[in-house]
Amino acid sequence: MDDGIKRQAIALYDRFTHEGLPRREFMSRMVALAGSVAAAEALIGAIAASPAAAAIVPEGDTRLRTGGLSLANYPVYGAMPRKRSGKLPAVLVIHENRGLNAHIRDVTRRLALAGYFAVAPDLLAPAGGTPTNEDRARELINKLDLARSVRDATAMLDRLHRNSGGNGKVGVVGFCWGGGFVNRLAVAAGTKLDAGVAYYGPAPNPAEAPKVQAPLLLHYAGRDDRVNATGKPWVAALKAAGKPVDSFTYEGADHAFNNDTSAERYNKAAADLAWQRTLAFFKRYLS
Repeated sequence: MDDGIKRQAIALYDRFTHEGLPRREFMSRMVALAGSVAAAEALIGAIAASPAAAAIVPEGDTRLRTGGLSLANYPVYGAMPRKRSGKLPAVLVIHENRGLNAHIRDVTRRLALAGYFAVAPDLLAPAGGTPTNEDRARELINKLDLARSVRDATAMLDRLHRNSGGNGKVGVVGFCWGGGFVNRLAVAAGTKLDAGVAYYGPAPNPAEAPKVQAPLLLHYAGRDDRVNATGKPWVAALKAAGKPVDSFTYEGADHAFNNDTSAERYNKAAADLAWQRTLAFFKRYLS
């Protein structure tokens, strides 16, 4: 496929999934780009996340203990190493605007393999939980009381700090909507958060930067103009306020480059490098 058409299609999909572009207009413009309804549907399928994509760490991996838990009255998916020595740091995993799906559970298992008690809450629980339909999930997440969600996540951090099996350190990582959530949680949680990692997350007002207490690692995609427009001022404000922040922009990568279930947007080189940096960051601040 012509790279120019692919770039336009990805940008159009981003407007549909993040900026409220009406579905009818989205489909009409995709058909015009692709040349036919069938070609447009195939292109959308390649850009969108596939629920049928294979997990990097399978659900039944015998090296892990996994299952459903409850945290601050939210259902969560938890994972930890089956064999461990000593107490584990905890990491809260914040999902994209699709909710708590198979991909986020896979990411949670990846963190567990790296030596963490990883927990992924379903932040759509107040709206009835994550639905199977992605469009419906995005509708519900836009209606959440975000301030309440941040308060509830802060309560989760507090509970994880007091976990008898933990080492007293708690981090958070989030993707897309969840990346933006990490930034907001860092503003609200103060010293209850020990380290935060945000992947291509929209940033708060830069004036909020002085409230951040935890070190942050911020990953951005080079082609993600929408998020980068907020990210650059946020990073600058954090640095000006003397906050510990590391930020990296992955040139040539699209928004959601870490999501390996999206054939067209996944960028393995960027994802692998960002993951290495994420694990090194957590080791530094959570060990």
